[in-house]
Amino acid sequence: MVPAALLGLAGAGAAAAAWGWFEAGWVRLEVEAVRLRRLPAELGGLRIAHLSDFHLGLPSRGTGAVERAVEWVEARQPDLTLISGDLLSRPSGESKLRELVARLPNAYAVLGNHDYAVSKDPFSRPVELENLGEARLLADEAATVELCGRRVQIVGVDPRSYRRKTARPERLADESADLRILLCHFPQVIDRLRPGVFDLVLSGHLHAGQITVPYPGGRLRLAHLRWTYVEGLYEQPGGTLHLSAGLGTTFVPFRFFARPAAYELVLQSGE
Repeated sequence: MVPAALLGLAGAGAAAAAWGWFEAGWVRLEVEAVRLRRLPAELGGLRIAHLSDFHLGLPSRGTGAVERAVEWVEARQPDLTLISGDLLSRPSGESKLRELVARLPNAYAVLGNHDYAVSKDPFSRPVELENLGEARLLADEAATVELCGRRVQIVGVDPRSYRRKTARPERLADESADLRILLCHFPQVIDRLRPGVFDLVLSGHLHAGQITVPYPGGRLRLAHLRWTYVEGLYEQPGGTLHLSAGLGTTFVPFRFFARPAAYELVLQSGE
């Protein structure tokens, strides 16, 4: 006869797995105010959708989270849509990615380490993704758009040059732009930036820990025990960082107390 303790453990494990599978598709749709010190008055109220970490191509409820996020952004029609990397985990997700990205208004994106399968995830496969059709893919490049009569510059960092420590996004920054945004998959980039070059930095990568264990006053993030930045807003000398919890999953198709999220950032003057 199987001991009751083992049966209890097996039942608890099955319940945790079922919850983790459910949570992986239980997406948060959040509107956040972001104060920026030098934001021109004309750009007050500018709305930016921030999406990250789709990880399309593997079976996961994260695919449903991505679809729901895109539906939400499409309905809200923000001024900009910015995507901070890890779009695909396998080439099989490319057709779905292109279908979804085509629905996003005024979209710009960078790639992440999983798009090149630079990861310990055994299920990840590299993807040859050179363009995103309706969305502009930035790889150590910059783009400038006019919004509300002001010039907004978006600089995108290539994950390969970032990991080699050869990326120099400051060299692409246009001092005459009224708002400068850096799009980089890795949040640690904020510590590499000179003060005053970028106003807003958008990143992903960490999935808010993906598998976490809550305790009184906090959470133990098992995959990222030593990370300084995990999720949310951080004001640093290099700019204001917004770090997304992401939408998909890696390694296992579960999230535990780290729900996926899509964001609409509403810019306000910090003055």
